[in-house]
Amino acid sequence: MHRSAYEQMRLCVSAYLPTGRRVSVVDLGSRVSDGQKRTHRALLEGHDVAYTGVDVRPGANVDRVMKAPYRLPVRSASADVVLSGQAFEHIPFFWASMLEIARVLRPGGLAFVTAPSRGHAHDAQDCWRYYPDGFRALAAYCRLDLLEAYTDFPPADGIRHAYGAIDAKHAYWGDSVGVFQKPHDHPRLTMAFVRATTLWWANRVGGVEGVPLPAPLPGRAYCGRPAGSVPVPAPGAEPGPAKTGGRAPAAEGPHEAAAGPRDTPGGRPPPWYVSRVSTPS
Repeated sequence: MHRSAYEQMRLCVSAYLPTGRRVSVVDLGSRVSDGQKRTHRALLEGHDVAYTGVDVRPGANVDRVMKAPYRLPVRSASADVVLSGQAFEHIPFFWASMLEIARVLRPGGLAFVTAPSRGHAHDAQDCWRYYPDGFRALAAYCRLDLLEAYTDFPPADGIRHAYGAIDAKHAYWGDSVGVFQKPHDHPRLTMAFVRATTLWWANRVGGVEGVPLPAPLPGRAYCGRPAGSVPVPAPGAEPGPAKTGGRAPAAEGPHEAAAGPRDTPGGRPPPWYVSRVSTPS
């Protein structure tokens, strides 16, 4: 994980983590790749916590492996805190994951979520970027209280974003942070029904693998640009007829290198794979 996301999560821990007792912490998407040094487990050193790292794939920093992409291997109402850092952009049906987070939290429990608001597409699947209103929508859907919602937006130029003024070295990803709390009057029976139907379908579909990425129509990259301009090719699709589909290898950026499974036919990830990436320190 990149440095700014790590520091955003450290700020959440410093401000919101309960003290004076042992705290049960679940880390959704805890797996780290070779060479990655920053982990939430290390971030919590010095705190009185019982840490459990969960991920869809076994590996470093993983204590429990998820048997389905939208089913946490954690008992209901057993966690004081759930962390998820730089994973939600890779989860196709993130609202299903948030329902599971709500399930495992105790009443009064907290969830800390960090995710990018911008940055290049990376890894085997990269589905989403987040703004504060996105976290408001998640809180509304899952019947959680939203304690904080923040996005590191680009500097302003009037009402517009001055993208050229972004500090690309330190703030490339424009981190978004959401802090959620499960209310003591959480509608357990209603949400059990919502969760059961949502998770049944999400786990059945799995992910985006069943939908090939088609090539765009010729001329898409020229829309809105002056005549004679040379557009940047769109990432993720090879030129050719739209029916052929396909995906180009993910581009690497200044802070995050693409990484994905290579243990399935053709090097493709399983359909339910939630990817994790390695970031040089």
